[in-house]
Amino acid sequence: MALLVAAPALAAFAVLEAGAWLVVEDPLQPARAILVLGGKVPFRAMEAAKLYKQGWAHEVWLTQASHFAEDLALAQLEIQRSPEHVYSRMVLERLGVPSTAIRVLSGTSNISADEVRTVARELTRYGGDRVILVTSSYHTRRVKVLWHVLVGTHPEAVVRYTRDDAFEPRRWWSDAADVSAVSPEWFGLLNAWTGFPVKSEHW
Repeated sequence: MALLVAAPALAAFAVLEAGAWLVVEDPLQPARAILVLGGKVPFRAMEAAKLYKQGWAHEVWLTQASHFAEDLALAQLEIQRSPEHVYSRMVLERLGVPSTAIRVLSGTSNISADEVRTVARELTRYGGDRVILVTSSYHTRRVKVLWHVLVGTHPEAVVRYTRDDAFEPRRWWSDAADVSAVSPEWFGLLNAWTGFPVKSEHW
């Protein structure tokens, strides 16, 4: 009987905490570069600019997304859409990051796992044992898991989230946008923990 009473309570607690558990952050340390993970323009670039101006790194790195189906459809209609990293660069420069301190990494990355592989490769190429990864708060847990699974402990990743994030981790279930953010994160975590059996261009 006690188990029957406790089970729904535990399930409800798990649902309520599902958003908060996703949010983690590491103490800041000097790094080779600050990497702006794709998505949520302009907020991630805004946070990266703050960290750069505080002196935590001397470069800000941007990744390039490859084309999605909608980009190809627009191109067929002869409608050009600027890539996301172009806007992030504009944000960085507007906030005082010199153009010489901004590096657009080679190759394309559609998903977070690809971005992790790309930045690890670039750290090896350019030298450096630490990078600061800037993302949204709800995405931080998965970024840390992806780095651990795909890279390990060296080079090191310091994960930070944007201060202008509208996500409410303790009330995620009450906002449609937050629900849309939390659900893919949990699927993405399960996918990483089980060896990436599911392929998606949006994870």
